[in-house]
Amino acid sequence: MTAALGKWHAAPMRPFVLAGDHVRLSTPTTADVDRIHAICQDPDIQRWTTVPSPYRREHAESFVTSIVPAGWEAETAFTWAVRAPGDVLPGDPEPPVLGMVDLRLDDGAPGARSGEFGFWTAPEARGRGLMTQAARLVVDFGLDPEGLGLARAVWRAEVGNWASRRVAWRLGVRVEGQVRGMLTHRGRLVEGWIGTLLPADPREPNEPWPEAR
Repeated sequence: MTAALGKWHAAPMRPFVLAGDHVRLSTPTTADVDRIHAICQDPDIQRWTTVPSPYRREHAESFVTSIVPAGWEAETAFTWAVRAPGDVLPGDPEPPVLGMVDLRLDDGAPGARSGEFGFWTAPEARGRGLMTQAARLVVDFGLDPEGLGLARAVWRAEVGNWASRRVAWRLGVRVEGQVRGMLTHRGRLVEGWIGTLLPADPREPNEPWPEAR
């Protein structure tokens, strides 16, 4: 993280940057609308995520001007755009969006709250480990007592979304079930995988990668 946050509930949460060796995470802005619109035309993103389909420019605009800031203001959903690493001076443009990652909190009691993390990656940025590092930064912020202090991070994906499962596997997520009708996709119930990561869990694979994949 770029700065110590203290207990997450001590003061209103404002968007901030998370930075690693290979990624920079900052909130998406109106300058990213066209880029987000273009990326979300990708068939895999439309197949495996819940972005609207067809995905129009007004969807991207609503996302960055309404959905993202509302989540931060309510402290229920924290969203970052994944970008190339490096410092950005005030007034300078951010690097182009390479992906998106968010953490959505449930309404559990303090000390027992969960946060579900989700993500998508631009086609040209896949296979480089960028989303693994981005998701790790977000999960660590969520589970850190000096961050959100969550009891667990939760990952869910439609069965067959092996790209998402590989990121979760690399983070050390323990896949704990395959549930019929767990998720809704384009108006229909689909089977889903679900996994968790606890604060003390190592951030590394806890089982071999399925040989068939």
